[in-house]
Order: sequence, then C-alpha cells, then structure tokens
Amino acid sequence: MGRRSDHTRDELRGLIIAEGHRLLAETGLARFSGREVAKRAGYTVGTIYNVFGSLDRLLVTLNSHTFRLWADFLEQQLSDSPPDRIRTLVEAYFAFARDHTHLWSAIYEHRVGGDLFGSADHDSRSTLTAIVDREVRAALPRSGNMDVPRFVRSLIATVHGHCSYALGGTFSLLEETDPTDSALARVRECLAAHGYQVPG
Repeated sequence: MGRRSDHTRDELRGLIIAEGHRLLAETGLARFSGREVAKRAGYTVGTIYNVFGSLDRLLVTLNSHTFRLWADFLEQQLSDSPPDRIRTLVEAYFAFARDHTHLWSAIYEHRVGGDLFGSADHDSRSTLTAIVDREVRAALPRSGNMDVPRFVRSLIATVHGHCSYALGGTFSLLEETDPTDSALARVRECLAAHGYQVPG
C-alpha cells in the first residue's frame, strides 16, 4: 500500500534517492529496478516518474550522488596533509572504486543524453575533477603555458583505465600484480615532464 501522503515532495525525493542508491550499491546497474526502489520506499513505481520524470533521470541523480560521495572521500584522504598527495589521489581513486564497485561502474555504464543533466548534476561531477586539478596545479612548478584542464582529464583517464582493467580482471590475465602502482608510475611520468618531483 502506498504512503503517498506521508511525505512532502522534497522528502519523497530524498527517500527515493536514499533507497535507490542503496539498491544500486547492492545490485549494480544491470539488475537495478525502479519498481524495487519504489517498493523499498513504500510507494508505487509511478511515484518515481512523478518525482523524477523517468528512470533515466533518477539514475542520473543517483550517479551524481555517487560523485559527491567520491569527492568527499578524496578530500577526506587529503585532509591529513599526506606528503605525497598525488599518490594519495591515485590510491583513493582505486579504493573508492574497489569499495563501491557497483556505484562506480554505474557512472560509466549509464549513458544518456545531456538533456537529462541539470546544473546540480554538472556541479557534482565537476567537483571531482576540480580536486584533481587543484592538486596537479599545486604539484607542478611550471604549468603556466599548459592547458591544465585538458592535462588533468588525460591523467584521470589514465588512472581510470588502470582501475577498470584491475576491477574487470584484465590485469590479472596480463599478469599485472600491482595496477595501482602502475597507474601511479604513469601519472608521475606525465607530471615529471612538467617539472614534478616525487616528495622525498
């Protein structure tokens, strides 16, 4: 039986996001069900469409929530002022993906048109990149004439590729025993070309 009058629209939105995020963490995108989210929230599946407009829009919102959690995790790891902040970033990327594999994978598996992304979604997703951008700028003594945002996107892609191969089992087949260290080495090589030195 639905609880349609139990919550305001904002409360209902928060409830659906909370239950949806929990379900996505349990099942991954392939087995995610709007009907199951509605059931856990105590409403009918039609409520999801009334609040979000579509299941895709709900998934965009859930993935944006994951980005916020991911950015918070990176900031938490950096908050203790580790001497090698680049290492911390790379290791934190792998750690979040490993500890929240379904949520992390759903970000890249769910492909939809840009019209479903609101300003809050773009802000959530850009926060993560902004953290990496900040740390890279601080690490590079001579970044004045380079396109730092483009450079940062390339570094993220390098780490993401290594992480994806690691979680998907491809690196095991290639007999790579430490993909995190391999990703860190590639990142350091790129940074070194612009004057970066590993903190000693």
